Amino acid sequence: MGCLGNALWFIFGGCICGLSWIFSGILCCITIIGIPLGLQCFKFAGLCFFPFGKEIVFGGGAPSLIANIIWIIVCGIPLAVEAAVLGALWCITVIGIPFGKQYFKIAKLALMPFGASVV
Repeated sequence: MGCLGNALWFIFGGCICGLSWIFSGILCCITIIGIPLGLQCFKFAGLCFFPFGKEIVFGGGAPSLIANIIWIIVCGIPLAVEAAVLGALWCITVIGIPFGKQYFKIAKLALMPFGASVV
């Protein structure tokens, strides 16, 4: 399911989702202060392109919490809303539920990317 799911995902919306993460990363990297935020965007853009077969492990401590608060203010809310709306749209049909679940996984990641790692 992983290879077929990733191919269908990329065609039916994963490309747009990944490009939005790359665009956010470019915008964050324009300033020197935003480079760590931009690097997180680039790291998780690969997950947005091909999410099937990958899991996200959340962790971190106080520095991750502070970085996540800054992230939510700067970029997190638009990326999370985009993924949540697309996930809800995909979950309308029974066939689209696996895609919707992947979008919800990305929406959660969009709110807390620091301290998270892709396994």
